Amino acid sequence: MFHRSRRNLARWFTWSMGSILVSFASAVYCIEVQDQLTSFDQALLDKIQVMAASVEYRYHRGNWELNLEHVPLLGSNSLPLDSNLVYARWYNERGQLVQFVGAFPSEQLEEQPTFQTIRLSEESSELLRQVTFPVTHHQILIGYLQVAISLSPVQEAIAQMRLFLSVGVPVALGAITLTGWYLGGRAMYPIRNAYDHLQRFTANASHELRSPLSAILSNAQVGLILPMGDGQIQRDRLSQIVKTAKEMSQLVDQLLFLSRSTEYLSPEVLKQFDFGVWLENLAVDYAPKLEAQQLQLQTQFPLIPVLICADPDLLRQAIVNLLDNACKYTPAGGQVCLRLSTSVRFATLEIADNGIGIPPGDLPHIFERFYRVDSARNPETGGFGLGLSIVDQIVKVHRGQIRVSSTVNRGTTFTLEFPLL
Repeated sequence: MFHRSRRNLARWFTWSMGSILVSFASAVYCIEVQDQLTSFDQALLDKIQVMAASVEYRYHRGNWELNLEHVPLLGSNSLPLDSNLVYARWYNERGQLVQFVGAFPSEQLEEQPTFQTIRLSEESSELLRQVTFPVTHHQILIGYLQVAISLSPVQEAIAQMRLFLSVGVPVALGAITLTGWYLGGRAMYPIRNAYDHLQRFTANASHELRSPLSAILSNAQVGLILPMGDGQIQRDRLSQIVKTAKEMSQLVDQLLFLSRSTEYLSPEVLKQFDFGVWLENLAVDYAPKLEAQQLQLQTQFPLIPVLICADPDLLRQAIVNLLDNACKYTPAGGQVCLRLSTSVRFATLEIADNGIGIPPGDLPHIFERFYRVDSARNPETGGFGLGLSIVDQIVKVHRGQIRVSSTVNRGTTFTLEFPLL
């Protein structure tokens, strides 16, 4: 599925970018041809204007008499070897040929546009650019000057441009195809990760829910087949069902919490408060549980106010999860430390214990959902493996950061950072 999607992305990218490239190359080619022809026509026009300005004429006995001897090319009756002119012709005002040099012309000037691209003969492959220029004196037409120049320089320039495009465009299309394939892979990478993550999440949730459901079903079936008079055994079965149902309810609540995809909290649920005072109250509330497990709580809070903006309920859930883990994995007589400090921009909270620690190989994965350090996945010690995932999500929605460091048999320290106001 992902390879097909990647191919489709690469194909659409190549088609779209290739269409843009071909359209752009076509437009550049047309503009270049037009520019070359315009420059060539302007040079030809300048040349014929110089020739027209050299025409000498006089009005004698009711007719215009012309002297073309001083007209460049026409006056010499031959084309210079270094000239690219193919022919030059002079027609009178009635369009009749008077004088020419170069290729033999028609006797009568045919009506035609000023600039024209022609072939000297049907057999010739050379293209000529011909211009027919009317010559006037005091707004009276006295004749037509017609010259033609080979279009070879323009054809050579256009041929080079065409060769460059015919080679460059396919090479660029190949590069676009490779780029599309690479970008398609990059685009599919997070989608594939999300898909794999969803698959793992679904499989783990199904696995976690299957066990309590089986327990409820077996206890209910056993309770149904027992004799009606054995009330104590039935009560034990019902108690086991209630306990399992509570665990399922807790698991479902955690899954619902993790399914919330909000990137950040809405401003309505955020409150500004003194983090130090708030932690002192939390430590007082949590102290009885630590004492019941014969653990010592050490606190260290700054004397100055530490103002943050957070959801107190979510923050309490995150810190209680970490304290629960500290209690769970610290033997009796151990210590749990709660330290708060500040820097320029952040409030830093450390929750440390001197318990059994976390193996180095498990540290990169402890915030993954359903990940347990205990390979046996004993619910009595490992829970559902969602507690630290919830803590990580709560810290992130508060724009904070969480780090962990641990040494086996020496303890674990979780460091939480929250932006200061």
